[in-house]
Amino acid sequence: MTCKALLGAAAIIAAGVQVQAETLDVASTFPKNMPFLGEGAEVLAKNIEIATGGEVTLRVHGAGDLVPALEVLTSVSSGAIPAGWDFIGYWGGTIPVASLAGAMPFGPSPDLFVGWMWEGGGLEIVQKAYDPLGVKLLPCHVTAPEPGGWFNKEINTVADLEGLKMRISGMGGKVLNKLGASTQLLPAGELYVALERGRIDATEFSLPVVDKSLGFAEIAKYYYFPGWHQPASWNSLIVNMDVWNGFGEEVQNQILTACKATVAWSMAAAPEPQGAVIEEFRAMGVETKRFPDEVLAALRAASKEVLEEEAAKDPLFAEAYASIQDYLSKAQDWTSLQTIPSE
Repeated sequence: MTCKALLGAAAIIAAGVQVQAETLDVASTFPKNMPFLGEGAEVLAKNIEIATGGEVTLRVHGAGDLVPALEVLTSVSSGAIPAGWDFIGYWGGTIPVASLAGAMPFGPSPDLFVGWMWEGGGLEIVQKAYDPLGVKLLPCHVTAPEPGGWFNKEINTVADLEGLKMRISGMGGKVLNKLGASTQLLPAGELYVALERGRIDATEFSLPVVDKSLGFAEIAKYYYFPGWHQPASWNSLIVNMDVWNGFGEEVQNQILTACKATVAWSMAAAPEPQGAVIEEFRAMGVETKRFPDEVLAALRAASKEVLEEEAAKDPLFAEAYASIQDYLSKAQDWTSLQTIPSE
């Protein structure tokens, strides 16, 4: 082959590589600059760019910029947008098992939830529920235990939950409804006004550093712990399946590597900042409180009822629930033997 022909071939190859480079617009269910949750999408974008050598990049858009926050899944499914960034539990109304995969009340800690999802068969089960929608699920971000929520009334007994109007996502809402509360799901951008104007009596959202960005300490009296409803929770990148299948196997594996790297970041980034933020809330006059044991016991019992009821309705939910229980049972001996008593 002549030098001219070689140069021509090289130009064609280079042009082909450039054509394959792709930027995905990602519609987030969270405000773009939200600490931790919005930040996680940007960390993932950076990791994907590095892992693919720039062949795939993400352009992250905040909630509502492309589509309303709670329409991200349907928009990715239809192909209206190529990808989204979400809390998996938001889609429980469409995909029942997503409620469980997003966060399990009184469920596994972050390390065990990661183990089940990525190594214990969880992802394979949950993906089966996304397949009919034409969506690839990539759980790339796990959130540490969340607080129990912000309240404008004290919770001293189970009776105090009766008639409580609370914003809560995932399965926690169904649990509270069993105990007489009235729950609803609202996106982040609507919560401050809803709580300030009394449309809701209480709300939960995420970690203290995230809640700080939403201003709850300005309008709520009590910050309750523990976060029984979300001991750990998953955020994910969802990709239209046609878009995903358009990537070669090598690029898909590179994206999966970047996804797992972002899981590691989320576990490392969460613990340290929370204590200082809680102290800020206290300085503003917020009382931090723990739910009484009586209330936690009632919530645990109601959670078991809800989990069993949902498993009876949906085969994939049942499969995932049994799988989590089996995984936790196998891990229990190890974790209990290794637990070091606190001082």
